[in-house]
Amino acid sequence: MTMRFEDLGIDSRILSALNEMGFEEPTPIQAKCVPIVLEGRDVLGQAQTGTGKTAAFGIPLIQKVDERSRNVQALILTPTRELAIQVAGEIRKIGKQKNIRPLPIYGGQLIGHQIRALNQGAQIVVGTPGRILDHLRRNTLKLDDVKTLILDEADEMLDMGFIEDIEKIIKSTPENRQTLLFSATMPYEIKHLSKKYMRNLTNISIAKGDVTVPLIEQLYYKVLERDKLESFCRILDQEELELGIVFCRTKKGVDELADTLQDRGYLAEGLHGDLSQAQRDKVMHKFRDGSIELLIATDVAARGIDVENVSHVINYDIPQDPESYVHRVGRTGRAGRKGIAITLVTPREIKQLLAIQKQTKVTLNSKEIPSLEEVANKQKQQWKEKLTDCIEKNDLQNYIESLEDLINRYGAVNVAAAAMKITVDSTSNKIEMQTYDFGDTGGEKGMVRFFINVGKNGEFTPKYVIELLKEHAGIDTNFVGKINIFDRFTFVEVAEDQAPFVYEAFRNTRVKGKRINVEPAKPRSFNR
Repeated sequence: MTMRFEDLGIDSRILSALNEMGFEEPTPIQAKCVPIVLEGRDVLGQAQTGTGKTAAFGIPLIQKVDERSRNVQALILTPTRELAIQVAGEIRKIGKQKNIRPLPIYGGQLIGHQIRALNQGAQIVVGTPGRILDHLRRNTLKLDDVKTLILDEADEMLDMGFIEDIEKIIKSTPENRQTLLFSATMPYEIKHLSKKYMRNLTNISIAKGDVTVPLIEQLYYKVLERDKLESFCRILDQEELELGIVFCRTKKGVDELADTLQDRGYLAEGLHGDLSQAQRDKVMHKFRDGSIELLIATDVAARGIDVENVSHVINYDIPQDPESYVHRVGRTGRAGRKGIAITLVTPREIKQLLAIQKQTKVTLNSKEIPSLEEVANKQKQQWKEKLTDCIEKNDLQNYIESLEDLINRYGAVNVAAAAMKITVDSTSNKIEMQTYDFGDTGGEKGMVRFFINVGKNGEFTPKYVIELLKEHAGIDTNFVGKINIFDRFTFVEVAEDQAPFVYEAFRNTRVKGKRINVEPAKPRSFNR
């Protein structure tokens, strides 16, 4: 039986906010975590980024906070300022209809501004350990009324050397608090921390061991976020698609993508939980009889769909976890037919892709986004095949009479070529991708040379740099050129077509506790 948010004992105002955010059903970590946190028990949760864990602790936290008080009732520790801002933002959305004020606190922001904000009152503080400690020392942050302490991405904080800071902060909170600790991995130090400071502990893990997927062709395309739609359209134009199910993360995403595809001439309609049963039946009837080629859907809406001739499943938004991936791609390759599963992956989602591959034990093959020329050639070939089929059916007399004047004036070949051009041009999305211009970086021909602000001081070695590029940007060794490592910085060359992905993947990234800054190098004559 499908779990619903309504089944978790959640306040109606929170349910309304979740619906507005486009959440349709709880993810596995949310379904397991929310009831236990509401019971007041401590939780040790093992979950990767992207599994919905912020809402897993945010939903019950919002429910338990007393909105009449402006004192700090919950403290959430995160490894980075970016995550602090992200978590505070999501909690603000979840608590939109309650008078709840989350406040992000982190280094790099003027402390005077934070002190004024704290004086105005905030029930939930989300912050980095260093800045939280700073406020505790100044006595500008009071934790006497904290009922819930949350450590988010604890292993990351451990890698960054925050363990002593974390223990000092824990000791500054009331002993009768509820403690929630979330970590992607469970090293000894995390387990020791949980035994030392947590009571009435419940372990929650969404790692379900071996997950298998159907024997179908599975591919992924690396796309820049800003070019995602254009990349998707080129893939559609290149693929021999009969019927396809395209998955989006939210209902809003379904509506926006379906509308955009319709505007571009694709036969597409959306399917999600806000549709009435009559509307849903109408869309599914069109999909089954081939009136539409693309069904844009959320995970929930696609549940129970059993259409044998689905040739493609496309993850426009990467699935939240390996189990969702298996459920999605299982919609194709049925009844002995060939199926293709395609996943679009942005730079920040590479780790999620690697986690899916690891747990499903399937390697997704990487493919390059088709060029405009390749798409046009494909469409010409398809037009030629349709033309051949039409001629062989020999039902053209009415058209021949209408064309005789044109043929006499311009010749049959020119008329046919003009018809092909008009057809291909009218169905082609001739939009060039936005491109990065890194300029002269001093790299070898065909390569972009990047400067990294960490070198031997971060224990960088050529092998480690290659591993970083693979883990964070999905770059294979054959796309990597010269690597020069100095005491405090590193230069690395990567193939031009991979450079934008490297540049975006390493924004706001930390490695071994150090912030990694990757930028195009200056020409060699101007090296720093």
